[in-house]
Amino acid sequence: MAARILALAAMALLLAGCTTTAAQPIAPDPAPTPLPTAVVDVPRQSSEIAPVEQVSAPVRIQIPSVSIDIQITPVGVEADGLMQIPENIRVAGWYRYGPSPSSETGSTVITAHVDSFDQGLGPFAYLKEMPADAEIIVTTEDGVDHRYRLESVQNIQKKQLPLDQVFDRDGAPRIVLLTCGGQFDKNVQNYSDNVVAIANPL
Repeated sequence: MAARILALAAMALLLAGCTTTAAQPIAPDPAPTPLPTAVVDVPRQSSEIAPVEQVSAPVRIQIPSVSIDIQITPVGVEADGLMQIPENIRVAGWYRYGPSPSSETGSTVITAHVDSFDQGLGPFAYLKEMPADAEIIVTTEDGVDHRYRLESVQNIQKKQLPLDQVFDRDGAPRIVLLTCGGQFDKNVQNYSDNVVAIANPL
């Protein structure tokens, strides 16, 4: 039960927004400059929580249809309670307290920043452009390529996201890819939505 509570709390963080990763804005460009996301408060980690047993961690994700090919690093919760998200927008984070592609059940959750001041748009900004039935390849540290077919990709308002469904440990194996999306509110420095892509094993 404690593990499930942490899983939902951590997912709430992932869905709440992506932390800005730079102090200075990029130089003006003819194209619209991507806006930074917000700093968000996150829940505390319980000392009773242990990661789900993993067979092999994911280390790379490729989505050829939108030219995504980036590394994945395990992420968890900082000592001060903040969720770890890679500062480099070209590195995705795998939530190590949940399933991996090698797990027999549950959702492998992978997230990345959509943008930042000094790095511009991140690769996950293109999740929403994936075509129907796009192939997604997640490589685990044992060298195995786990292939998935896109089931859906959509914008969901952050307050309306069904956490039990997105962050599932017991259902059929799948991957869930997350980033920020929708409208950017300058007043609160946050996006209105999450882009949520769900894919099933081939």
